[in-house]
Amino acid sequence: MATPLIQMALDSLDFDATIALADQVAPYVDIFEIGTPCIKHNGVALVEAMRARFPEHLILVDLKTMDAGEYEATPFYAAGADICTVLGVSGIATVKGVINAAKAHNAEVQVDLINVPDKVSCAREAAEAGAQIAGVHTGLDAQAAGQTPFGDLADISGMGLDVRVSVAGGIKPATVQQVVEAGASIIVVGAAIYGAPSPADAASEIRDLVDAAGA
Repeated sequence: MATPLIQMALDSLDFDATIALADQVAPYVDIFEIGTPCIKHNGVALVEAMRARFPEHLILVDLKTMDAGEYEATPFYAAGADICTVLGVSGIATVKGVINAAKAHNAEVQVDLINVPDKVSCAREAAEAGAQIAGVHTGLDAQAAGQTPFGDLADISGMGLDVRVSVAGGIKPATVQQVVEAGASIIVVGAAIYGAPSPADAASEIRDLVDAAGA
């Protein structure tokens, strides 16, 4: 089993604070996620700045596209995004639109399964359409209600689809082993790093735990 990639969720609305945080954690993470509030506030300019500053990292733009898939995703791929997200609840036509945009830029698509009633069927349909990543995502509101992503992660990773499975939703050092064992190929970490006294130290700890668990 390949060692999972670590995706750092950058959720601040502040352009400079986002870049500064990315600088701190860059040695320990593989993917920079420009979170939905962050990309809505800062737009294409932040993607361009991140692409120039971190040429060796993957950049995911968490658009959570709901409609007009190809039209919405195209400028972000053109600006340097490696991955854009589209909501599974948007329907397969919108998913295919983002896939078309990704193909035109030799990039990838993540289908976000947040709030999808039948996650297994949605993940299968998206994979057959050409999406490369299935995102098992327990949102902040669902986390506050006590939900976790672990059951859905086991279901999706056990399907044997030709996709990488990303997991997001309150991941912290104590749960890293669990998500690796459940089959995650991308582990998304946000508050456990950016909310720590030293984000760099927290990212380093997560890196060590992921590497040990995936060895």
